[in-house]
Amino acid sequence: MNRKPKTKFDIEEAMLRLRAAVAPYPKAALFELAAEGYTSVFEILVACILSIRTRDETTLPVARTLFAQARTPAELAALSVEQIDRLIQACTFHETKAKTIHGIACQAVQKHSGALPCDREVLLSFHGVGPKCANLTLGIACGLPLIGVDIHVHRVTNRWGYVRTLTPEQTMAALQEKLPRPYWVEINALLVPFGKHICTGTRPKCSTCPLREMCRQVGVTSYR
Repeated sequence: MNRKPKTKFDIEEAMLRLRAAVAPYPKAALFELAAEGYTSVFEILVACILSIRTRDETTLPVARTLFAQARTPAELAALSVEQIDRLIQACTFHETKAKTIHGIACQAVQKHSGALPCDREVLLSFHGVGPKCANLTLGIACGLPLIGVDIHVHRVTNRWGYVRTLTPEQTMAALQEKLPRPYWVEINALLVPFGKHICTGTRPKCSTCPLREMCRQVGVTSYR
């Protein structure tokens, strides 16, 4: 389906409606952890690595368990990869993630005085860290205007017809050109719960969606 919307897509109005629509639902995992006080660059980056291909319902308790044992780079570097792996084994790809997290902790201690800086190039230099995690980390922990594009942000913004892209990387570039800068961090915070509970991958809840009148419903074949 690729219908002509009743009204032009207004991103300011859309953001207002999104805030109200997702209010009843749990926050996206990284934003929830930040609200709980896990606000350092290292903590948010580790949580983002844990979240890769892992549901928020798993990411949150695993991150809390890990941080209860070790929160700083020095504390995590002091653990073995095997110890970290046991703490995060509920996550997808936990063995690889344990090695990645331990490696980043060691580099943070050795090269950055035990605390990661608000520097995108530094974060991207770590094995296992891509643009999504780097941007989300710096947006949440440092307040930098960067867009974190995951599958929800990619799917929903294309379904709206707001962007027309094939990959999350292309969506990030398109949103940087089009999305007003004040929304760059918030777009992920809103579209993760919106994409999980309302604008779902299959059979989205279009009939009750507050954005239906402005959405092109690109790619929607059936809905509730």
